[in-house]
Amino acid sequence: MTLYLLEANDLAFASTKSELEKKAADLTTAEVPTLIEVQATEDLTHGYFIVEANDDTEAKQFLEDASININLAKEVRLVGKELEDVKKGDAHVDYLVTWNIPEGVSMDQYLARKKKNSVHYEEVPEVQFQRTYVCEDMSKCICLYDAPDEDAVRRARKAVDTPIDDIEKI
Repeated sequence: MTLYLLEANDLAFASTKSELEKKAADLTTAEVPTLIEVQATEDLTHGYFIVEANDDTEAKQFLEDASININLAKEVRLVGKELEDVKKGDAHVDYLVTWNIPEGVSMDQYLARKKKNSVHYEEVPEVQFQRTYVCEDMSKCICLYDAPDEDAVRRARKAVDTPIDDIEKI
């Protein structure tokens, strides 16, 4: 199975976080495709869905069948955590950072850079890096953090020498 990042800019089906959580729970099955996790902005205007599926068409159709309109579907690789741990849903996430990876950077280069720089997260102990989803086409990645505030996330990103193209409170 393959992981897909699906983004939605219209979460009108949920007016509260609990409604979004109920929708996610209704989508969680042991069958493929399956919803691995969903992260949504604090104001419920933007959602990030990670779906395990056979292909991007199946992943997109899975959410669209649940009346979730998808703006973007990309194959991704999970970095920084094992999939089984993510499925348990035990990690707290406060912020989601998007970084548009510069053209010409390969997956191997990205992973080597991440491994080398990740030790610097220790310089900002109030921030806990949770995981990253890297698009296999190397267009972008989303990084998830447990942090007290946006400034702390910015300090952590500076410590690991990685830019921020967008940061959203989850």
